[in-house]
Amino acid sequence: MKVREAVLGDAEEISGFLQELAALGKRSLPSDAAYVGSHYIAHADNIRCSVVEDVDGALLGLQILKRASEGNAYGVTPGWGIIGTHVRPNAGRRGVGRALFAATLEAAQRARLVKIDATIGASNPEGLGYYEAIGFRTYKTSENSVSKCLELTA
Repeated sequence: MKVREAVLGDAEEISGFLQELAALGKRSLPSDAAYVGSHYIAHADNIRCSVVEDVDGALLGLQILKRASEGNAYGVTPGWGIIGTHVRPNAGRRGVGRALFAATLEAAQRARLVKIDATIGASNPEGLGYYEAIGFRTYKTSENSVSKCLELTA
């Protein structure tokens, strides 16, 4: 597996596996290539947007790290990081998330983030387990979501 920064040319392939996740009930946000490009790959608040590709160059996952701006959609404290992770359904349990997070954590430290929020659907046990396994802890819940936080040390 190879981790690299996402480019706009990846949007179609990412869109494809996001649509697979939506069809499985694991995603409710838009999944079209235009959304991927504007909200993930080229978002103004991005710190890093990474993909993992296999030996054949197929994309297995995506991880986005943004700086929370005033009035963000998740209600995250401005200045914190906001992370999102999406793994192709047939690539789960192969270390994709951990590979992505190694690059993301390095970027978060370079950006001098103090905390990172992950807001996960309450009905997504894989996502909740993943973030818990890499050190995020629950700090807020609602009927539909669980917000976890990772505190970074200097």
